[in-house]
Amino acid sequence: MRKYTGIWPKLYVAICFAFFYLPILVTVIFSFNSSKSLSRFTGFSLRWYSSLLNNGEVVSAVYVSVTIAILATVISTVLGTMTAIGLSRSRRVLRDAILSMNDIPILNPDIVTAIGWMLLFSSLGFQKGYMTMLLSHVAFCTPYVITSVYPKVRSLDPNLANAAMDLGATPYQALTKIILPMIRPGIFAGVLLSFTMSFDDFVISYFVSGNGVKNISIVVYNMTKRINPTINALSTIVIAVIAVILILMNIMPKLGISISDRQKNRRVIAVALVVVLALVLVSWLGKMSTGQAEKRELRVYNAGEYVDPELLTRFEEEYNCTVIYETFESNEMMYTKLLAGDKYDLLIPSDYMIERLIREDYLQPVDWSLISNREALNPDVLNQAYDPGNVYSVPYFWGNVGILYDTTVVDEADLADGWDLLMNEKYAGNLYMYDSERDSFMIALKALGYSMNTHDEGEIREAYEWLLRQRDTMNPIYAGDDVIDNMISGNKALAVVYSGDGAYIMAENEDLGYFAPEEGTNLWYDAVVITKDCQNMELAHEYIDFFLQEDVAYANTLYVGYSSPVQSVYETMQAEDYAGLDAYVPRVGHPGDEVFHYQETEVKKLFAELWTKVKAK
Repeated sequence: MRKYTGIWPKLYVAICFAFFYLPILVTVIFSFNSSKSLSRFTGFSLRWYSSLLNNGEVVSAVYVSVTIAILATVISTVLGTMTAIGLSRSRRVLRDAILSMNDIPILNPDIVTAIGWMLLFSSLGFQKGYMTMLLSHVAFCTPYVITSVYPKVRSLDPNLANAAMDLGATPYQALTKIILPMIRPGIFAGVLLSFTMSFDDFVISYFVSGNGVKNISIVVYNMTKRINPTINALSTIVIAVIAVILILMNIMPKLGISISDRQKNRRVIAVALVVVLALVLVSWLGKMSTGQAEKRELRVYNAGEYVDPELLTRFEEEYNCTVIYETFESNEMMYTKLLAGDKYDLLIPSDYMIERLIREDYLQPVDWSLISNREALNPDVLNQAYDPGNVYSVPYFWGNVGILYDTTVVDEADLADGWDLLMNEKYAGNLYMYDSERDSFMIALKALGYSMNTHDEGEIREAYEWLLRQRDTMNPIYAGDDVIDNMISGNKALAVVYSGDGAYIMAENEDLGYFAPEEGTNLWYDAVVITKDCQNMELAHEYIDFFLQEDVAYANTLYVGYSSPVQSVYETMQAEDYAGLDAYVPRVGHPGDEVFHYQETEVKKLFAELWTKVKAK
C-alpha cells in the first residue's frame, strides 16, 4: 500500500485546520481588544467580559438556551427512541411512510418550518414564549433522533426481546436491559445532535419566541446591528466551555477515571435532569413571587440595538412596571409577526410602514394631552406625509441617506457628481453599497432624475440598468451594519450609509466626510405608534413621554447615534458631542429629498425581482 510522505500531506492538514480554526482564534483575540473595533487590535483589556457579566439580557439568554437545549434533548430523545423501536416492529408500508415523513422536517428549509410553527401557534391562540420555543425545538430535534437510532434498532436480532422474555424478563426489563444498551451508540448520537441543533438554532427560535424570551442566538443577532465586541467575549466563553469538556473527556480515561459505569451514568443523568427542572421551576416561582403579575406590563417591539438598555431599566424602576422588549430585523419582519397574530402595545416602525399600518387599521390615535414633553419636539419632524398632524405617531429618530467618503482618497471635486460618484471608475473596488433594495434603487432613481417613489415600470427598469452597470464596473461590496467597523478601519474609500451611522463613524475616524447629493435622497423618520391591541394606554403614553425627556433623549441619541427629535438635544449634539459632523444634521427642506411611501404589491414585487438579479452576479 502506497504511503504518503513529504511535506504536502502535512501542508494540506495545516490548511484545513487553519480554515476551520482561524475564525475562532480571531474571535478569541478580539474579545480582549481594548477598543470597540472588530478589525483593529488596539490593546489588551477585559472590558468586554465585564460588560458581558453586567448584561442581564445575555445572562437570561444563556439560561434560556441551556435549559431549552437540555429539555428539548431529553424529550426528543425519549420520543425519537420510542418511535424508532416502534417502527422496527411495524408493517413495511407504515414504516416507510413514517420514515419518509420524518425526512421532511430535516430537509425542509428552517425559515419554512419557522413560519409554519409561528402560524400554528398564532391560530391556536398560544402566547409565544418559553413553552412555544421548547415545543418547536422538540419538534425539529426528534426527527434527528429517529434518524440516528433507527439504523441501530434495525441491526438488532428481532428475536432478542422475545428470548429475554422467554427467560423470565418482563417487557420493561427486556427493553431496559437488552434493547437500550445495544442501541446506546445511536441514542448518544441523537442526544449530541439534538443538543447541538437546539443550542445553535436561530431561525425557528426567532419566529416562535415572544414575551421577552430570547436565546443566545437571538441576542447575538441583535448585537450585530451595531459594533458590540461583547459578542466576542460571549463566543469565547462558549468556546472555552466546549474545549474544557472535550479535554476532560479525553484525559479522564488516561487518568483511570471510568465513565462507562452504568449506575454512575444513570445517577449523573438523573441529577442533571433534576437540576435543570429545578432551575426552571425556581425561575418560574421567582417570577410569580416577585409580584410580576401585579406590575403593569408594556410590550414594546423595536429594531435591534435601537435603544439604550439602561433607559429601559430606568423606566421600569421609575414607573414600577415591566417592559417586555423585543426586537425585529426589518419593518417587513415586524409586519409579518403582526400579521401572524403577535400582539404588542408599542411599535417603532419607519415612515412607509406607519403609513401602511394606518391604512390597514392596526393603530389607534395618540392622546397628545398625556404627552407632557410634546413641546420639546423639533417642528421639522412633525406633520409629515406618512401621518399628517401626527395623529398616530410620535417621532423617535430621523435622518437621511448619504455618501461617506475618505477625504484622503476621494477628490473633493468629484463630490459634484452627486450619486454618480458611485459610478466613478477611479474608485472601482473601493465602495460599499448598502445591502438594501429600496435604498439602492433610490440611489439609481435619484441619479437618473426620477422620484424614488415612482411606479413607472420604465423608470424602474432604467434604474435597474444603472445598478447593473455600477455592479459590473465598480465591483461594489453590498454590506449591512458591518460597514460601520469597516469604514472606521478605513477599509474602503466610499460607502452609502444612514446619517446616524455616518455620524458615529466620523466620530471614530477623523479622515471621513459625509454629504447628501444635490439630486436628493431618502429623508426617513422612525416613530412610536400605539397598536389596537394595546392593553395599557396610560403606561404606553408614559413610555412615549419618558423618551422625550431631555436627559433621556440625550442618553438615547448618544447611545444609538441617530438624530434626536427633541430640539434641545438635537442642538446640543450638534454643538458638543457631534460638533462639525454634517451627518448628524439631516438636510431639511431640500426639494429633491423624499420620504418613502408604502409600495403596492405589484410594484414591490417588481423591485424585489430586479434586486435579486442585481445581486445574482
